[in-house]
Amino acid sequence: MMNSDVHRRRLQATPRGVGVLCDFYAVKAENATLWDQHGRVYIDFAAGIAVLNTGHRHPTVMAAVRQQLDCFTHTAFQVVPYENYIHLAERLNARVPVAGPAKTTFFSTGAEAVENAVKIARAATGRPGVIAFTGAFHGRTHMTLSLTGKVAPYKTGFGPFASPVFHARYPCALHHVSVADALASLDALFRSDISPQQVAAIIYEPVQGEGGFYVAPPAFVTALRALCDRHGILLIADEIQSGFARTGRLFASEYYAEQPDMITLAKSLAGGFPLSAVTGRAAVMDAPEPGGLGGTYAGSPPAIAAAHAVLDVITQENLCARALTLGNRLRETLNGTGCRALAEVRGYGSMLAAEFTDSHGQPDAGIASAIQQQALAQGLLLLTCGVHSNVIRFLYPLTIPDAQFSQALDILSGILRQH
Repeated sequence: MMNSDVHRRRLQATPRGVGVLCDFYAVKAENATLWDQHGRVYIDFAAGIAVLNTGHRHPTVMAAVRQQLDCFTHTAFQVVPYENYIHLAERLNARVPVAGPAKTTFFSTGAEAVENAVKIARAATGRPGVIAFTGAFHGRTHMTLSLTGKVAPYKTGFGPFASPVFHARYPCALHHVSVADALASLDALFRSDISPQQVAAIIYEPVQGEGGFYVAPPAFVTALRALCDRHGILLIADEIQSGFARTGRLFASEYYAEQPDMITLAKSLAGGFPLSAVTGRAAVMDAPEPGGLGGTYAGSPPAIAAAHAVLDVITQENLCARALTLGNRLRETLNGTGCRALAEVRGYGSMLAAEFTDSHGQPDAGIASAIQQQALAQGLLLLTCGVHSNVIRFLYPLTIPDAQFSQALDILSGILRQH
């Protein structure tokens, strides 16, 4: 069947609100490679939007899931618990950079994790308010969309949104927003919109995902921690995209001296299976009453088994170090192309992005889109991001073979030299 036939069926069967990048349909995937129904091969630098740090169908992950499928697929942990859930919580509690004893609860999606982090923060503080940042992406549900700091396409036509939710400025040197500017915007919120004594939590991304891979300056995180401590506000780090070795550390929060009260996790946690988590200080996590947290599929047994395997693979294959090695190669390649439209390469480890601007230094989504389409035509799958859609982010599996990574860099370098 031709792609055009499947495309027609997709348009007839699914709503237009589900945007689709590619005009081909996957039939097979292995590590960093995708195949379509015509046998064409693609190098996957999208990884299901940062879900596959350990690659498509990693053998260790697949073996763990198969073993679990032979035991049971579902009981609902709140009805009949299982030890593997507890063991995974113990492993995350020991690894997540949260001060003091930690506890973990599991869900299915990143948006669920953020929703529940907000619930926990409100229960722990008795306060309603939440502050997020410009450019943030925290999910597509009502609460998480309220926290998200990018209107098109995510918020268009979906208001009104949950309240009380407010947005402060996220620091970005390239766009002339200093740490002082960002902190001043928080102060302005406290003066004009909500008292700090009514704020339950501030949620931020150590490295913004959809917002453009802007890295939180250490001074900003230090100031956030001090501000939260001063006013009794909980600090939530959204590591849904930055977690599990992507940045060269297991969690991006490890780059900072100050620790959050809670961390939200998902995406690469379970190597392609739907699983998310909230890990936080035990006293905070225990605030909701019994029955206040959970979900029918929360902590699905096959996904829990996959997550154990992912943690094993990250250690056994030293993926944190590999993220640094691959990221350094990519950074050198991007900066060495002489691309005049390339304004900045930024990020930690292999959570890197390239931002493109026009001759006047203004965001240029057209160039980013053109590079993306040229790469796709040559078999390299890339994703754009950023409030202005002028940023290309690189999310290859950390397990990608060296030769294939070099091939991708050659494609990318050739394209960038044309711009």
